Order: sequence, then C-alpha cells, then structure tokens
Amino acid sequence: MFKGTATAIITPFDDNLDIDYTSLDKFVEFQLTNEIDSLVVLGTTGEAPTIELNEREKIIDSVVQKVNGKVPVIVGTGTNNTKDVAEFNKIAEKYNANGLLIVNPYYNKGTQSSIIEHYKFISERTYLPIILYNVASRTGINLLPDTVLKIQQDCKNVIGIKEASGDINQIAKLCANKPDNFLVYSGNDDQALPIIALGGVGVISTTSNVFPKQMHLLTKTALEGDFENARSIHNKLLNFMNDLFIETNPTPVKFAVSYLGYCKNTLRLPMSAASANTMAIIKSHIDSLR
Repeated sequence: MFKGTATAIITPFDDNLDIDYTSLDKFVEFQLTNEIDSLVVLGTTGEAPTIELNEREKIIDSVVQKVNGKVPVIVGTGTNNTKDVAEFNKIAEKYNANGLLIVNPYYNKGTQSSIIEHYKFISERTYLPIILYNVASRTGINLLPDTVLKIQQDCKNVIGIKEASGDINQIAKLCANKPDNFLVYSGNDDQALPIIALGGVGVISTTSNVFPKQMHLLTKTALEGDFENARSIHNKLLNFMNDLFIETNPTPVKFAVSYLGYCKNTLRLPMSAASANTMAIIKSHIDSLR
C-alpha cells in the first residue's frame, strides 16, 4: 500500500456548507507538492459522517483524478452497518481508489468474534486492500491484537491496521506477533516515531494536513533508521500535534488549514468552528513552525 505518511485530509466546505471542490483540488495539489506518501479521504478528519452519498462519490472521483496515480488514494468506508460498508466499498471501486480504511463498528459494541465476522463479510465482497482502523475512544470497542491477527489470517485482502488505541504495549504486542507483510500504521501523530521503532511502517496523519513535508520527512528518516533526525522533527512538531486535539478533531485542524488559505473555517453540524482561544493557539504554532 504505502510506507511513510498518509494525510487524512479535511473536506473543504463553502459558506453554504456545500463541498468546495475548487479548494479540494488546490489542497490535494499542496499535499502532492509537499511529497506526501498517500491520501486518505472521507475519514474522521474529512467529516465523513456528514457527507452525503452523492458527495462521497464526487469527492473520491475528484481526488483520484487529481492525484492521477502519483500516490495511493485510500477511502474511509467504515460505519456500524456492515451492509452499508460493503456498498460504500463498491463506490470506492467504481472510482478507482487504491484501498479502504475501515473502522470497526461503533455504537453497536459487538464482541471480538462478531467484529471478525463483520470484516470477513466485507472482505469477501471487495477486491481492494483493506486497512483496519482501531480507535476505541470513538467506537467504544478496542480491537485486540489476537482479533487483528485472526482477521488478517481469515481475510487475505486485509493488509494492515491504523492503530489509534494509544496503547503502546498493545501495539508492541501486535508488532511482535504479526506476519512481516501485515502493515501497522500509527493513528496518532505523536506515536508515529515509537510505532515505527516497533516495526510499524508509517502514520495516517492529521498533522500533515498542515505540515505534509515535515511529517513525510519524520517517517522517511525513521524508516531509514535515522532516529536522531526523526526525533528532531518529532520534537519540533509535538506540541502542535497535541494541540490539534484540544478540541474534538477535525475542529482545530480545519481552522489550521483555513489559516493556510486552503479552505474556509466551516464545518457541518454537529461539528462547529474552533473557539477563539483554540484558534489563537493553532495560529501561534503555525507562525512559529513554518
């Protein structure tokens, strides 16, 4: 799939909260120019829960056409209705996406065994590579290492996981027991470096919406074994990484991208614009880092 940094991109809206495809095109160009390794559309950062089906199709098509094969385009298709995931996957196939990012079901709170069945159903109905997504803080269910390995064993097109549990011990256990061809990506920017040290291959990043080149270099140098330079980049960005979550994602990063001039600071309810205090903090970081 990819090694390095994938940006989980924001979705630009205009003042009427319609998709701003002109801004989306310019933002994708900004990412490509700054050497990003992959793009993830329609994830949490892209406000996927409030994107309509027809908009989903057009966003995927627009990004895939703009990228034109330069980097993989991965589509977030996860939801808590298994059949809906399978239908969303067909849309990603239709518009020539390169892979799928599928969060484990939220709200339903299934067992580990039912989650395995969920992914088996999905895997059997798509040819695209699947990256699992473990983010218990949002789903209410932690995807345990033994469960991940069972899914990988049963589903041949499940090729990796975005690990955002925040539990380094759990991630270390997974990295120690996984097959070599199973890819582990950090789902938290501040854990990209330690997860690569444990055997991971990169990060699916929020920070790279704003600093794509720096995040690309962080993961590139770490993957090359140059941990001194990787640590230096990590340490410079660490406070910014953390402050992107002082309000619920994607509220702070949407302001950050708007401050760069690539979108308006508009979000669809139930999300709303950042507070004045958050905007001041984010602005200060950007001014000092760029």
